[in-house]
Amino acid sequence: MATVLYITAHPHDHQQSYSMAVGKAFIDAYRSAHGNDEIVHLDLYRIDVPHIDADVFSGWGKLRGGQEFSSLTREESAKVARLNEINEQFVAADKYIFVTPMWNFSFPPVMKAYIDANCIAGKTFKYTESGPVGLLGGKKALHIQSRGGVYSEGPAAEIESGHRYIGIIMNFFGITDFQGLFVEGHNQFPDRAQQIKEEAIKKAGELAPSF
Repeated sequence: MATVLYITAHPHDHQQSYSMAVGKAFIDAYRSAHGNDEIVHLDLYRIDVPHIDADVFSGWGKLRGGQEFSSLTREESAKVARLNEINEQFVAADKYIFVTPMWNFSFPPVMKAYIDANCIAGKTFKYTESGPVGLLGGKKALHIQSRGGVYSEGPAAEIESGHRYIGIIMNFFGITDFQGLFVEGHNQFPDRAQQIKEEAIKKAGELAPSF
């Protein structure tokens, strides 16, 4: 049995969002094909993902300096403990499905906060004399992304930063089995929007059983 984190970063649901509609199609098909796997939905707009701020840096500094967790302030302890929970859950999972729209060539800021929460030395990667090494090899990840324009090819491909960034982070963690599933061009070609959506949903259903 595998543990799957279904990580969504959109303020809307599948009825209003193209990426969420494709994500739902994928996870429904995945559940049908992998009935024994545990799927955990993390809606980043509805869970607490602390930003790495002054309290976090202060709390981490105290712990690295040998102080007890009980010595942290209320703000420090709450944020540090929550970040640790998020990271432990991430490390323990076997598969990751990220669902985001493209916003300003990237993704919503809640996804960046979530990624930052998991970039922890000694947990998802480690430093060595030859450079950082990922610690999550053997796991797999998928990014489902909606894009109003076409960014998978042509000159716009060079400015897409969301999928590229998640891919860099997955590789940094040692996760080399990383795929992308895109629903794109629905704003650029509004007369074909429904067709574009349906084609992406079909691809999601086809990909899920082998993921």
